[in-house]
Amino acid sequence: MYSTQDFRKGLKIEYNNKPWNIVEFQHVSPGKGNAFCRTRLKNLETGQVVEVTFKSGEKVAIPDVEVREMQYLYKEGDRWTFMDVGNYEQTTLSDDEVGDAANYMVENRTARVTFFRSRAVAVDVENHVDLKVIETQPNIKGDTSGGGGKPAKLETGLTIQVPFHIKEGDVLRIDTRTNEYLSKVQS
Repeated sequence: MYSTQDFRKGLKIEYNNKPWNIVEFQHVSPGKGNAFCRTRLKNLETGQVVEVTFKSGEKVAIPDVEVREMQYLYKEGDRWTFMDVGNYEQTTLSDDEVGDAANYMVENRTARVTFFRSRAVAVDVENHVDLKVIETQPNIKGDTSGGGGKPAKLETGLTIQVPFHIKEGDVLRIDTRTNEYLSKVQS
């Protein structure tokens, strides 16, 4: 069992017999009354986000989750196929289960797949991934005073803002938590 003192961002808990991921939390000690913990939870099965307040010291169950390193093989329609790198077992997930990770999935890239009660429910990717630019405006010279940027479409279909000097074919490092350009990867 976890106590509210164990709460941290990213901790997986079981609440109302469902697996949840703690997105945000805040311990509150009011001048009057008992302390409590305000949390924002994301359901691992449905992606639903809810706000829940726990009394200080309240206990929650540890979910029956297992995280496996898996390799993304291919997408067919709205189904994504992953292979366990340890035993070569294949698992298929829906678009909803893959979620935002779809913006960063390139064939043969590894990801962490979360299983709840032996059923795949979520996919997590690394915090930083390298993706190739497939479409952007030509290089614009001069207008750099504003520090702005231009849109660029990446190989996964994700469109982000990049500096003016980026051109098609460049490989960029992207922060998957914020969808932001970090740097150009040297080839």
